[in-house]
Formats: sequence, C-alpha cells, structure tokens
Amino acid sequence: MTSIPLQCRCGQVKGTAHDINPRKGLRVVCCCDSCQEFANHLGQESITLDQFGGTEVFQATQSQITVEEGQDKLHCLRLSKKGPLRWYTSCCNTPVANTISAKMAFAGIIHTFMNVDNRDEVLGPVKAYVQTQHAIGTPDYPTSSPKFPLGLIAKIIKNQLIENIKGRQTPSVFFGNDKRPRVKPIIVNL
Repeated sequence: MTSIPLQCRCGQVKGTAHDINPRKGLRVVCCCDSCQEFANHLGQESITLDQFGGTEVFQATQSQITVEEGQDKLHCLRLSKKGPLRWYTSCCNTPVANTISAKMAFAGIIHTFMNVDNRDEVLGPVKAYVQTQHAIGTPDYPTSSPKFPLGLIAKIIKNQLIENIKGRQTPSVFFGNDKRPRVKPIIVNL
C-alpha cells in the first residue's frame, strides 16, 4: 500500500490518498454522459476526458482521502436531484471525486486530482472501460462495455459493504458529522 499526493491544477487544494492498493481498488475509465457533462460544466473537458469522452476514476474510500490545504475550496454539484455528488475545486474547477452519500464509503477519485505520473504502476492497470454507448466516436480501448458490467457492479457492492462495516466512510473530507455534504450541492439543470 502506498499514499499518493492529491492536488488541484492551481495548487491551492492539496491532500493525500492513503493506503492505496491496486489489488483492492478499482481503476476504470467511464464514458457515461454524466461524467462528460461534469467535465463540460466545469470547462475541464480537455484535461478530464480522453479522446473518446472517458474519465479515469480510481475507486477508494472516503476515509482514505485527506485534504491538508484548501478544504474551503472543495465544492460539489449534482447533475440531477438524486445523482451522485461530484466534487471539484472552486479555485480552478479541477474535478476531484464522485461520492454517493455519507453512508457509502465509496469515493471515486478522478485522475485530474491525482498528482502522480505513473498511475499504471501505483494504481494498477485500468480494469474496465465502461458506458461506451456514450463514447465519442468508436473507442479503440483494449476492452469495453456499453453498460457497467454486472460482475464489476457485484465487486463494487461487495467491497463497499466490507468497507462500510469497517467504518471506512468516516472521517470524510466530503461530509460532516451530521452526514450532510460539507457544502450545499449545486443542482445543475440539464
């Protein structure tokens, strides 16, 4: 296990992802229209999306993420009233992570917030290229799935149940002790 530095593009928000393990985590590239809309809304599509509209995300837990500088610049939005919370920095609109709720340990760290060049070595290989029905053009990924594969969903649910039992959703830089987001989410009307 290793720790990796986290940083927004302008350097005002800095943190660490602790105890990162490529065998335990899940690294995916998601081409869903929501991930694309998030990047577009922030004006960060050129740094967030690959040539097919995919966003690289590493599944971690909320308790693995700390922010040592710039916590007040961490903001979130939702693309629908019940959609995931998509976190970004207000200083430079760097996409940070996706979360579901304070009760779910899941935190998908977006590659734009990771200050590491050798992601293949540190995070392991990309395990899946998903939601390619929303891809731009015809992706030439090594493997791809038009939806989110059922086997991967089962693995994520299993991992999340284990992590929730261990209490790895807290402490959280995203949610307070009252289980509410630390900042009020903006609801983006599409």
